[in-house]
Amino acid sequence: MIRIALQKSGRLNQESLSLLKQCGIKIDNGKDQLKAAARNFPCEVFFLRNGDIPQYLRDGVVDLAILGSNTLVEKGNDLSIIEHLGFSKCRVSIALPKEAEFNGLNDLNGKRIATSYPNTIQQFLTANGIEADLHIINGSVEIAPNIGLADAVCDIVSSGSTLFKNNLREVVKIIDSEAVLVQSPKVSAEQVSLINKIQFRVQSVLRAKKSRYILLNAPNDKIEAISAILPVLKSPTVLPLAQPGWSSLHSVINEGDFWEVIDQLKAAGAEDILVCPIEKMVI
Repeated sequence: MIRIALQKSGRLNQESLSLLKQCGIKIDNGKDQLKAAARNFPCEVFFLRNGDIPQYLRDGVVDLAILGSNTLVEKGNDLSIIEHLGFSKCRVSIALPKEAEFNGLNDLNGKRIATSYPNTIQQFLTANGIEADLHIINGSVEIAPNIGLADAVCDIVSSGSTLFKNNLREVVKIIDSEAVLVQSPKVSAEQVSLINKIQFRVQSVLRAKKSRYILLNAPNDKIEAISAILPVLKSPTVLPLAQPGWSSLHSVINEGDFWEVIDQLKAAGAEDILVCPIEKMVI
């Protein structure tokens, strides 16, 4: 049995549950439930405050967790990330009132900065030789300049809409963040085996999200040139068509290279190209 910690609420919660579901782990959880068991995998899920999860991992209360890498920078630099998950991307940044002048980092000297990430910003300020007065606030950081509590804020930024609504502008990005899979240092050998199974499933789901299944038709004398453009798998599957001299090729392409690859395939003689999403990709 392993115990997995997820954020109780907020941006990470739903995407984390979705990932577990895609990995075939079905959770029976109801509204406001803080612990739930999986129906088809030996694990329990704990729904916890994001900031508390690093200590639970450190103490061995939970064995695995999905949380934002920004939380690890702030509270869990000693913990091991075993997989970068690629969702819930954001950044921790410094923002100033729109009317405030900013010509560089030195303008932060002597400023009062409101933040929920004191360790993260202090490391940044120290590394850059900046001295500022930090005001630690849990929640609603963006309001601090408007009520005269601070000259600037340091907080999570996703779209930037919250900053805009509070008459603030982002001036310095400190770190990028995304959801990560983190392992407790106190897991047993048996638990490591189960964690490896989950990680294998996660990797299959993530690989599928970055890939697309492609089917195309091509003249037989173009197969070698077209195959060289499709390097994701060992080699494409080639099936003869009813029409003499033609074959159908099946393979996988990286989503990020999609349009470039399509252009190359068409130039090499490919026709009737179909592209489909992939649910899982096991290699």
